Parts: sequence; structure tokens; C-alpha cells
Amino acid sequence: MKTFLDPRTKAVAGLCTNAVRDLFGKGVREVRAHRTVSSVTSVACAAIIGASIMGAAPVVKPAVNETLAAAPAGVENEQVLLRGSTSGSYFWDDGSGRLGDTGQPAIGKPMQQGLFASPSWPLGTEGYVFYNGRRAKFFIGDRGPGTPSNDGVMLDIDGKTFADLVGASWNSDTLTVGSSQGHIPVEYVVTKWGDGPGKRGTPVPFSSGAWSSS
Repeated sequence: MKTFLDPRTKAVAGLCTNAVRDLFGKGVREVRAHRTVSSVTSVACAAIIGASIMGAAPVVKPAVNETLAAAPAGVENEQVLLRGSTSGSYFWDDGSGRLGDTGQPAIGKPMQQGLFASPSWPLGTEGYVFYNGRRAKFFIGDRGPGTPSNDGVMLDIDGKTFADLVGASWNSDTLTVGSSQGHIPVEYVVTKWGDGPGKRGTPVPFSSGAWSSS
């Protein structure tokens, strides 16, 4: 039996066909990144065409994960809770009092590579930063930047990680990075919120006092 589709359904079917062709024309990495989108597209197309054939008005409910930010390359297997961009500075507070050192990190762990400071995120929050094709994992273990956060510098990156991101050396004697770059634009992804004091969501300046929220 031949099935006849109305013009609107034919148009939708054409869009669905193009979407599938476009998906399979992408590389493996892109397919993974579009996995949620392709699933939603397939379900939506089947629902719309099926409803039209049966003579009913198409009703498509959005998938649960449809509103979640897509994970960037290298984070596909982890849940993305927040994604954005900001400026990042660097620090190294080991309690030695050198170069503006303000003491041991607030989280109670020794200063180490991967320990970042945030003016507002809960202590223990985890995620990744990306810069110039490089990626680094972090956890929030201290507070800062202070005043610079009023100007949009919302992450203080440990000096060793900062040096790796910009492709420079780290001087453990002077606690400085062998580069003229003191701030860099980074993309961040939060994959786990910490249970320490602080505020979830888009970072806000230190002066807001959000860092002390419980």
C-alpha cells in the first residue's frame, strides 16, 4: 500500500534525511559530540512523520538532556554542569610568604598542580580548562582572585598548570612563569560541584561574599 504524505510532512522528512546525511558525514569525534542531538533528531522525526501518517497532530517532547551543554573534546564521558569562558591569572600559595603568598590553600590541602582558586565556586568543585588547544584538569582548593575578579578574572590557576598551558617554564624559586603572559583567556567546564562553602553557577566577584555561602 502506498502512503501519501501531506506537504508539511514531506518537508519535515526532507529535513530529517538531510540531518542524518550530515551526521554521517562528520568525523568520529564530531559524532560523539552530537550524540545527544542526533538522538533527539531521530526521535523527533519519527514522531512527526508517524503522527502525520495517522492523521494526528505531531507532539514531540524535548529529551531530558537536550538543554545540557555539549561536552568538548576530551570530556565526552563526563557530565557538563556548567560551561563558559573567563580570564585566568596564576598563583602559588605554599605558605612560604614569597611573591604575595597568602598562606596555605583554604581547602586544607597542600599547594599542588591542579589546585585552582575561585572567587565564588564551592571548594572541591572539579572540572577542566582549555587554552590554545591544551587542556588541564582542576579542583577548586582556594579563594581568589580578589580585586581582579571585579574586572572579570574569575580563575586563579596554579603556576605549574599555567606554565603548561602557555608552553613556558615554571620557576619554583621565584614562583613565576617564564612568560610575559600574566592573564590568559580560558574556556572552563565544571563536571562536579564541591560540597564546601561557595556558590554554584556562573562565577561572581570575590567582593560579593559568595565564597562564604553554605
